[in-house]
Amino acid sequence: MIDQAFHPSLTHPDSLYIDGTWVRPETDAIFTVIAAHSGSAFARVAEAGPADIHRAIAAARQAFDKGPWPRMSHVERAAWLNLIAQKLTERAPALAAAQSNQMGILASLAAPGSYAGTMIFTNYAALAETYPFVEQHKTITGGAGLLVHEPVGVVAAIVPWNAPLSLMALKVAPALLAGCTMIVKASPEAPTEALILAEICDEIGLPAGVINVVTADRAVSELLVRHPDVDKVSFTGSSAAGRQIAAICGERIARCTLELGGKSAAVLLEDYDVEQAAQQLAAPLMYMNGQVCAALTRIVVPRRRQAVFTDAMAAAFAAIKVGDPFAEDSQLGPLATESQRHRVEGYIQRGQAEGATLAAGGKRPAQCNAGWFVEPTLFCDVNPNATIAQEEIFGPVAVIIPADDEDHAIAIANNSPFGLNSAVFTQDPQDAWRVGRQIRAGTVGHNGFKVDFNIAFGGFKQSGIGREGGAIGLRAYLEPKTMLIDAAEDWVPA
Repeated sequence: MIDQAFHPSLTHPDSLYIDGTWVRPETDAIFTVIAAHSGSAFARVAEAGPADIHRAIAAARQAFDKGPWPRMSHVERAAWLNLIAQKLTERAPALAAAQSNQMGILASLAAPGSYAGTMIFTNYAALAETYPFVEQHKTITGGAGLLVHEPVGVVAAIVPWNAPLSLMALKVAPALLAGCTMIVKASPEAPTEALILAEICDEIGLPAGVINVVTADRAVSELLVRHPDVDKVSFTGSSAAGRQIAAICGERIARCTLELGGKSAAVLLEDYDVEQAAQQLAAPLMYMNGQVCAALTRIVVPRRRQAVFTDAMAAAFAAIKVGDPFAEDSQLGPLATESQRHRVEGYIQRGQAEGATLAAGGKRPAQCNAGWFVEPTLFCDVNPNATIAQEEIFGPVAVIIPADDEDHAIAIANNSPFGLNSAVFTQDPQDAWRVGRQIRAGTVGHNGFKVDFNIAFGGFKQSGIGREGGAIGLRAYLEPKTMLIDAAEDWVPA
């Protein structure tokens, strides 16, 4: 039995949510979630085994094949999305506290960040009235031609430990609006948000089996990816795991959406003030303590301006206060896990060994005796092919790469297996447009770190397959069906 004191914000930490009810898992195995800032236990939750995964899949399959959910109108389903959003707002304090404890995000950012999930649900609910679920087309056969967008089926949503609420909402909200049923697989490092969503679904009486929530490790989670009753896998996480998921889905021709890693470039053009650029880049690099796939961690600057820019960035990094994420004056919290800190420290050592110049940070902060803290770290004189310039570090580490001219800068920006995010710093919007069109990335921001999930988010190359957010994110959970009806060309179905 799990001691409730280990997670007072959860009503059923010892159970899984399957087929509209809370059930005990097949074994007594548990996951212990460690608070990132203290290294002490924050939560203990039930661990799903293979039999539990199969139960969850069966429940979702039954709910899709026989239940009312796919047969509702989109407007009816949107009402449920709005109700989920309302309940998420009511649980905002617990959701924010979970983010700070599980992954070390600053409490000052976790509170407003917890409302992002609410907005995603309400935004998708609004699409019920405007998205063209049935389109009329002219035909070559005569009669009425209709392109109908139907739910893809049973969806496995595999959610990572960084920003789990928002990343879960970007999968769950469009899938539910489309008419899909789901198994949400939470990360063992950050299960709270998914379990709170399950509590909300239970509270509002969402039809049984529409959402099933389990927490499982990677080996058990693979059952979701392989199971023939799962029609689509939506995954956010590392490119290595994404490759494995894509290969498995390819074997059985299952649909998949993959939002994977990044090593995003910020290109500084000659006309932009280096001091201003340093200030605009430093703070976003600390967001979620550098544990952001879209972070602008490769900064490409004109070679003649590298020294001045490095001084400005190093000064900005040195001014960042590292500390307890619940302290009001902290500007950078800890990494999510001890293993993540070891990973980041390994890259810092690798960067120095390969000849890059350490311009700031690189150590554990002396004032933080507990938790998984690393100083804001900056390298300059970095070779574009160096390990720290090519591999995703997922921590508060940035590299400065000098470029000979604009064409060289664009080539450096594109010299990556990833293509998730990017930015162009220039006073001229036309130059931002011109250079941005040459960068192979899913998003290009002008003069800063910018993403917009209301439009689309995703990447080129090994940064993923498909897009999340906006109308294009809904399309990922729909299958187009062509219907040719012997009726008047402008015939409209009842």
